[in-house]
Amino acid sequence: MKKDLVLGIDIGGSGVKGAIVDLKKGDFKGDRLRIPTPSSHTPQSILDAIGQIVDEFKWKGLIGCGFPGVIRSQIIETAANLGGKNFIGVNLAEQIGLACGCEAWVLNDADAAGLAETTYGAGRVSNGVVVMLTVGTGIGVSMFTDGVLVPNLEFGHLRMRDKLTGKNISAEKLCSDAARKRGDLTWKAWAQRFNKYLQYLYSLCWPDLIIIGGGVASKSEKFLKYLDVNCDIEIAKLENRAGIIGAALAASRNAHSGILRRVRNT
Repeated sequence: MKKDLVLGIDIGGSGVKGAIVDLKKGDFKGDRLRIPTPSSHTPQSILDAIGQIVDEFKWKGLIGCGFPGVIRSQIIETAANLGGKNFIGVNLAEQIGLACGCEAWVLNDADAAGLAETTYGAGRVSNGVVVMLTVGTGIGVSMFTDGVLVPNLEFGHLRMRDKLTGKNISAEKLCSDAARKRGDLTWKAWAQRFNKYLQYLYSLCWPDLIIIGGGVASKSEKFLKYLDVNCDIEIAKLENRAGIIGAALAASRNAHSGILRRVRNT
């Protein structure tokens, strides 16, 4: 197996996606496979979906996996949008290794997407502070300072005031693409709401560049003109491929640094 090829996995609320990534090119080598996220939202059901992807590609090499939650020392600390307490304390990399007989590395899914964009995409030549957002079912946020990742920010869960209820709720419940669809908002109405979130985020991080990715990235012509934040804004160049590519890249970097160890079936 070539060392510049890694199987990237992106676990989401609606789908578990995977593709073989060519790290020299920073893109997929072949097609992407998508398995609907099992409704049970348990570690075993997610492992089963990953196993289907591994089997389909007949994969025996390194695996990188993006997961929607805080990951510290390969232990899942939060999983607000995927099973909650079912995943807390799980070493998913170890479980993937046991199930698939491969080295595996797991990181926050937004961190994976940001890593891909700052390496191969819209943030590739940017210095200073770069913030990457994945806007889809929720809002994932990653931040880089001169190319160095600040992991596990989870700024999609910043609290914002809901005018309808008067309560402070998670920003992604108001400003994600799922919230736009759920509220049947026009793109302009959603963009005005989303812009308030961006201004809030800017006031906390003072980024030089904000990169917008995720599901809304392909519709940028419908909302970008309504955004007004005091920094550069770019649309992600890798679109919905970023999470898979970044997960593969993170696994490769950690494998080469000697952090990973092989776990085989017993």
